[in-house]
Amino acid sequence: MTNKPEILSPAGDMDCLQSALSFGADAVFLAGRMFGMRSSPRNFDADELRRACAAAHAKGKKIHLTCNILPRNDELKALPGFLITAQDCGVDAFIIADLGVFEAAKRYAPRVARHISTQAGVTNYAAANALYQMGASRVVMAREIPLDEIAEIRAKVPKELEIECFVHGAMCVSFSGRCLISSYMTGRDANHGDCAQPCRWKYHLFEETREGQYFPVEEDSRGTFLYNSRDLCMIEHIPALVKAGVSSFKIEGRAKSAYYTAVTTNAYRKAVDQYFEEGDPFVLHPWIREELEKISHRAYSTGFYFGGEPGQVTDDGGYIRRYDNVAVCEQSIDGYTSLISQRNKFWVGDTLDVLPPGGIPYEITCISLINGEGESVESAPHPTERLTMLADRAVPAGSVIRRKRD
Repeated sequence: MTNKPEILSPAGDMDCLQSALSFGADAVFLAGRMFGMRSSPRNFDADELRRACAAAHAKGKKIHLTCNILPRNDELKALPGFLITAQDCGVDAFIIADLGVFEAAKRYAPRVARHISTQAGVTNYAAANALYQMGASRVVMAREIPLDEIAEIRAKVPKELEIECFVHGAMCVSFSGRCLISSYMTGRDANHGDCAQPCRWKYHLFEETREGQYFPVEEDSRGTFLYNSRDLCMIEHIPALVKAGVSSFKIEGRAKSAYYTAVTTNAYRKAVDQYFEEGDPFVLHPWIREELEKISHRAYSTGFYFGGEPGQVTDDGGYIRRYDNVAVCEQSIDGYTSLISQRNKFWVGDTLDVLPPGGIPYEITCISLINGEGESVESAPHPTERLTMLADRAVPAGSVIRRKRD
C-alpha cells in the first residue's frame, strides 16, 4: 500500500487549532491577518502564528499558511514583510494562488515550502509539471477534477510533487472558488476572502411592469436556491482517493467552529487509519460515517470525483443540524466528575454524546451540575459558563459533548 495520506485540517483561531491537533490532524491550514481567503474568522496575528507553529511542531505536526488572495497593486507593498514574518514564526508552507506572490515567497521566505492553491485552477499534468519546475512542492487540485484524471496527473508528474485534494466541506458553485457574484451584488470581494455567499440565497423571478409581484422559480413552496451547492463528503471513498495518489486529504472549514474541526478531523483520521490497518475490501465503521451527521451540514455529495455534477440543494438554503455541541471538558477531576465549559443549553438527566480526543464516541447521563458559586443547578443555560458535572462515566479532558436534538 502507498504512503498514508496527510489529514489537513482547518483552523480559524487558536481553539480550532487545538481541536485539530488533539483529534488527529497531521497538518493545519490557517491564515494570518492579511492575504488569506477567509476574512470572517478571527485568524492569527504574528504572536498567535508563532504560538500555533510551536504547538504544532511540539507534536510533530505542520502549519500551512494561506496566502491565496488575488492581490491588487496597492497590496503588494505589505507582502514582503508578511512573508518574512511568517517564515520567522516557523510556518512550514504557504498556500498560494498568484504567481507574483509565488515568486515573492521564493525571494523573501526561501525556507518555506510553496503549495499551489485550488484558486489557481490546476486541472492537468502540464500545469502541475510547470509549477513543479518553478518550485512548487505541492498542488491543490481544482475541485472540478474527477479521480481518474487525478490518477493520470499523479502518474505524469514527479513523485516528489505532492497532490492535495479537498475531501470534506462546503463546495463553491464557481470554478475552484474564483467568483465575482458577491462583488457584483454586495461589493464584497470573494477573491479577497470576503464572500457574502449570494449563491446560498433564495431567488425569485421579477417582471418589471408588475411591481411587487414575485414569481417563484420553484420545485415546491419554499422556492429554489439556484446556486446552493451540496457539501462534499468523501469519507466512504478513502481507498479510491489513496489509489488515485492523493497525498493530502483537506477538510474545508476555516470559518467554522472548533467543534466542527474536532469531529471532521477525528472522522477522517479514523477512516484513514482503518483502511491502512484493514486494507481491501474496505467497509467503513458505521460510527465514523455517523459522526459527520453530528455537525451542521448541507446535503452531502461526492462532488465531481466520480464524474457528473455534485448537484444543488434547491429546496432549502439552510443546514441540516441534528446535534448541538453543549460543552467542552476542560478537566477530568475525579472519577466521573469533570469541569466543563458550556456551549449550548442542556439539563440534568440528559443523555449526552461524548467524543474524546482520538477516541470513539460514547454516551453518558448527566447526573448533576454545580455552578461556579457552588450551587446545584438543573440546567446549563449560560454560554461559556464553567460547571462541575457528575456523570455515570468518566469524561476525558478535551472531549466535546453533544446532545441530540429533540
